[in-house]
Amino acid sequence: MEEDVKYLRIGTAIYKVVTRPCIDGECQKTLLPWRYSTLCQDEGKDYAATIPKYDGFCTVPSHTHYNREINNFYNRYEPVNHDPAPGPFPHIEGLIQHIFEEQYELGLDYLQLLYLKPIQKLPILLLVSEERNTGKTTFLNFLKAVFQHNVTFNTNEDFHSKFNSDWAGKLLVMVDEVLLNRREDTERLKNLSTALSYKMEAKGKDRQEVEFFAKFVLCSNNESFPIIIDREETRFWVRKVHPLSREDPDYLNHLKSEIPAFLSHLQRRRYSTERSSRMWFSAADLHTAALDRIVRASRNRAESDLAELLVEMITVLDVEKLTFCKRDLIQILRYHDIKMDEGQLRRILNDSWKLPHEGNAHSYTFYQVDQGSPTGYREHKGVGRFYTASLDSLKPFC
Repeated sequence: MEEDVKYLRIGTAIYKVVTRPCIDGECQKTLLPWRYSTLCQDEGKDYAATIPKYDGFCTVPSHTHYNREINNFYNRYEPVNHDPAPGPFPHIEGLIQHIFEEQYELGLDYLQLLYLKPIQKLPILLLVSEERNTGKTTFLNFLKAVFQHNVTFNTNEDFHSKFNSDWAGKLLVMVDEVLLNRREDTERLKNLSTALSYKMEAKGKDRQEVEFFAKFVLCSNNESFPIIIDREETRFWVRKVHPLSREDPDYLNHLKSEIPAFLSHLQRRRYSTERSSRMWFSAADLHTAALDRIVRASRNRAESDLAELLVEMITVLDVEKLTFCKRDLIQILRYHDIKMDEGQLRRILNDSWKLPHEGNAHSYTFYQVDQGSPTGYREHKGVGRFYTASLDSLKPFC
């Protein structure tokens, strides 16, 4: 935006170019809707004919080859005002090493993709820790300093609201204390993370379909259940973050001063991975113990109880595997006061656990509850289309 431009006409609307002061001492240029009559009062009737004119708005992200005007459309995406220059960046390197640890190179790939390939879909990054002074919020503020006005902070309530125009055209949507344990909130977040477009809606305006390229970065003090993540879900990258070794009140200022050197490094660095999925990284690349913990906590309680019961039976009976039909399990579940109907049980065995299942009726061995037996169970023979479960197939669900 040229320094001497005071007004713009975009479509049929007039906007005034204003410089809004920010709390950090910097200023942000923005556009305010302006009445034509006020423009004439301030500048004269003939002034309107001299202001720059655009056919409309567009949003085309770029950090290395930025253009404000594209085919006579005004680009809403904001330029990143850093001049990359070679140099050291020890504080930034230390922060990335602290956040990503053994996945340090993947973390650099993630940041490099944000900078050089802003429209590339990336996984939802979730940083969790029950401890304090871990640097999670500092990392969010660092991303804000790098990508500046193309980053927005949301709250949990923003994901419930139908009004989402403030997300339009943002590179990063970040939440510092996320708690989205309603399935509809999680599904909305997952869908947005892979969406190519979405319906933007502002108060008093019609909904409008726009291109969507935002990435989500979430933080939480809840390590077990900040969000619902189903088994085999590939759209989340969960990192447990440990406390910083020492506290530096000027840490963020040190990070900001090193941004030009860091961006220069990202321009020259080679990726450690190749694109292997729609979100660049493979599920194996992003797998962590922190992800497994949330997946376990996200399961239905009855499903966990069933898995634990079957593992206990295998251990007590000292067998390698169990064979059973649904009717056998229903009786055992009733005895142990685990409420589950046959339809729910079928969905768990077939859809969630994907246990081997005989297509035709065959003879098999199963166990019934018997308080008089040393193990608490007695062996029976039956005929049916039975399932087979082993310790290896059950432990992931306990």
